[in-house]
Amino acid sequence: MSIVNLQTKYLGEIDVDQDKMLHFPSGLPGFIDEKQFALLEMPGNPVFQVLQSVKTPDIAFIVVSPYQFYQDYVIDLDDRSAISLDISHASDVIVLTIVTVKEPLEASTLNLKAPIIINSQNNKGEQYILTTDAYPSQAAIMASNSTTVKGE
Repeated sequence: MSIVNLQTKYLGEIDVDQDKMLHFPSGLPGFIDEKQFALLEMPGNPVFQVLQSVKTPDIAFIVVSPYQFYQDYVIDLDDRSAISLDISHASDVIVLTIVTVKEPLEASTLNLKAPIIINSQNNKGEQYILTTDAYPSQAAIMASNSTTVKGE
């Protein structure tokens, strides 16, 4: 186990286990040179995490499991992505969505159109752009129980 000292955007300087680093072979859209990230816990907040670039301290995204807010969220990963991430079991898949944080927090949105897909077995990931219009790129973070985004 190797520990890496990482300068972060939101959490200052921290030590991260290198075995927990995530590798994005294609980078992220708009950040194709950013291929190594660390998924960091936010102190005192078990819901949100930080997807922090290892290379560039100023590049970090607040992420959350979409299922915290949209229990019926479903994506069909195409074969290309499943193969490139070496996914062999659905239980190995972690799905996260990028949060656009706004004031007040209730006005923040989730990008359900382009989730982050991570294989928990090998720590490979990619941002997967859905080809369906079933989910918006700016879904309300505080959806009411009667609200559904499917079929909009």
